[in-house]
Amino acid sequence: MDRMSALKDKLKADLSVSMKARDELRTRTIRMALAAISTEEVSGKEARELSDDEILKVLTKEAKKRREAATAFADAGRAEQAQAERDEESVLEAYLPAQLSDDELGRLVDEAIAESGAEGPKAMGQVMKVLNPKVAGRAEGGRVAQAVRTRLAAG
Repeated sequence: MDRMSALKDKLKADLSVSMKARDELRTRTIRMALAAISTEEVSGKEARELSDDEILKVLTKEAKKRREAATAFADAGRAEQAQAERDEESVLEAYLPAQLSDDELGRLVDEAIAESGAEGPKAMGQVMKVLNPKVAGRAEGGRVAQAVRTRLAAG
């Protein structure tokens, strides 16, 4: 349990660098990310160290929160707060795997449909079970589900 993940080590090192550089945005965002990771580590029955994959899930969730908040602020006419949320999201994105393009996602969906032998919209669960490990962290769940739904309806 004393072995820290490489991603968490990187976040802590980057926090030191951003503090020394007096980069308020990066410092604030990385602190928030580390707090979210710590919260996740102590949730549940017993405290534990998160793996890199689990940390990526936490960071993905935090980036999604920023995206949703930015949209809400923009819709409310609060452009300054919306921009602050987008700035934090872009700091978090640097730690996440590159997002899949629509073409790449479509190809993976087609492969998963072929691999699972799924037909029709009712087979969505089968396809998602095959597809999720392949896209983990590289595409938002809603986007993946929509792509599968579209392909199965067309198929």
